[in-house]
Amino acid sequence: MNITFVVAFLIYILVMFGIALVVSGKANKANNNAEQFLLGGRKLPFLLTLGTTVATMVGTGSSMGAVGFAYQNGWAGTLYGLGGALGILLLAWWFAPLRNLRFMTMSEELSYYVGANSLIKNLIAVIIFVASIGWLGAHIIGGGLYLAWLTGMDLQLAKVLIAFSFALYVVKGGYMAVVWTDSIQAIILFCGFILMAIFSLQAVGGWDAMLNAQPAANQSWFAVDKIGLLPAISLALAILVGILATPSFRQRIYSGKDVATIRRSFIYSGLLYLGFSIIPAIIGMSAFAVEQHLDNASFAFPHMALYFMPLGIGAFIIIAGISATLSSASSDAIAGVSVVMRDLYQMCSGRMPAPEKAVFWSRISLVLTISLALGFAMISNDIVAYITKMIAILMSGMCVCALLGRFWPRYNWQGALATLIAGSSTAIIVNFQPQWLVLFGNPVIPSLCAALGCGVIVTLLTPASMVSPEQALAKLNKQRAELEADPASNHSVNYQKPLAELDKQGSL
Repeated sequence: MNITFVVAFLIYILVMFGIALVVSGKANKANNNAEQFLLGGRKLPFLLTLGTTVATMVGTGSSMGAVGFAYQNGWAGTLYGLGGALGILLLAWWFAPLRNLRFMTMSEELSYYVGANSLIKNLIAVIIFVASIGWLGAHIIGGGLYLAWLTGMDLQLAKVLIAFSFALYVVKGGYMAVVWTDSIQAIILFCGFILMAIFSLQAVGGWDAMLNAQPAANQSWFAVDKIGLLPAISLALAILVGILATPSFRQRIYSGKDVATIRRSFIYSGLLYLGFSIIPAIIGMSAFAVEQHLDNASFAFPHMALYFMPLGIGAFIIIAGISATLSSASSDAIAGVSVVMRDLYQMCSGRMPAPEKAVFWSRISLVLTISLALGFAMISNDIVAYITKMIAILMSGMCVCALLGRFWPRYNWQGALATLIAGSSTAIIVNFQPQWLVLFGNPVIPSLCAALGCGVIVTLLTPASMVSPEQALAKLNKQRAELEADPASNHSVNYQKPLAELDKQGSL
C-alpha cells in the first residue's frame, strides 16, 4: 500500500471536515433551520455559486470517466464538455429566473407547472431521490476505483472510505459546507488536471507523439469515425439532459442570491467547463500512448498519476481526482436529502417535519441516503455505463417534463405522468435491445422522443388544468411554510407572482 498517497488523502479529508466545522458554527449563529442547512439561507453570492457549480459539473463522469472514455475512443472524451457546457448555458437562460419563485426542490417546481398536483410532486420526489442515490453511487464507484488503484487497497474498502469521506463533512455542515468545500475543490481539481495533462504529454514525448499513437478513427472530430455520429450525439445529449434534470443544479438556482448572480455564474461555469473538456481527453489519450492494455479503462487516470508523475505532483493530483468525486457527491447528497425533508417526509407522514427538528432529521437522512448509494456502488465498477443508463431511465422524463412545463401552459398532470412513464419505460426497453444500443450508443434519444410524444398527446387528449399558477404557488407556499422557522421573513414580492407574469415583466 502506498502510504504517501493514503496520508495525503487523509489530510485532505481532515481539512474538508475542518471547513465544515467552521461553516456549521457560523450557521448556528445565523439561523440553523432547514432552509439554512439545505439551501444556505438562499443568499449564495456569485463566487460561491460559480465555485460550487463548476465543481459539481466536473464530477466523476466528466473527469475520470472522460479520461477512461478518451483512453478507448480518443477525442470522443471531449463530448462530455460539449454536452455539459450547452446544458448549463440553457439552464442559465431558461431556468435561472425560477429563483424568484423560491422553490425548495425540483419536485416542487415540476408540480407547479401542472397545478401543484400532489401525485406528480410525490412521484418526481421518488424519482429524484432514486436518481440522487444513482449519482452518488457513480461518484463512489469512480472515487473507489481511483483510490484503490493508487493506494493498493481493496476496491470495496476504497468505496467505503470515499462514501465516509464526503459524509463526514456534509452531515456536519450541510449546504454551506458543500458550497465552500466545492469552491476550494474546484481550484484544486483545475490545477491538478492541468498539471497532469502537461506531465502526461511530456511522458509520451509531446503532442505529435500522443496523436501518432492513436488509431486513426480516434483522431477524427469527436472520434465520430470510431463511435459513430449517432452515439456521439447521444453521449453529448445524455450529459446535457443530466445538467437540465439533475436536482443539484436546480439547488444552485434556488439558493442563489438573485437571478443575475445565478445566470452570470452559470455562464462562466459553462465556458470554463467547455475549456476543461480537452484536459481529460489529453490525459486519456496519453495513457493509451504509454499503456494500451489496461484491464479497465477507468484506471487510465490513476495509472498516469501513479507511474508518470513526480511524487509530490502525484500526491497533489490525487487530491484533484478525489476533489472531482467528492465535490459532485456532496452536492448530490444534499439535493437528495432536500427532497426527503421537503417532499418524501410529507408524503409518508402527511405533514412536514417540525422546524426545530428539521436539521436533525436532515442529518439522519444524509446518512441513510449515502449508505444506500454505497450499497449499490458495491456491485458495479463501470462509471460511464452506470451514468448513461441511469440518466436515460430516471432523468429523460424529468427533463422533458421541465421543458414542457416551462414553455407550454396547456401542459397538465396527466401529460406529466405520461411523460415520466414513457421516458423511463422506453429507456428500460432499449437497454434490453443490444442492436438498439449499438445504433444509439445509449437510450437517451429514444427515451426523450417517447417522453415528449406521449406527454404532448396525453395532454391534448385530457382536460386542461383548472388550477391557476397563483393557486398552485400558494398551495406549495403553504406546505413549505410548515418547514420554515419564520416563513414570512424571507418572502419577496416576486414570490407571490406566477411565472407567466414574471415573463411579461422581463424578469426571465
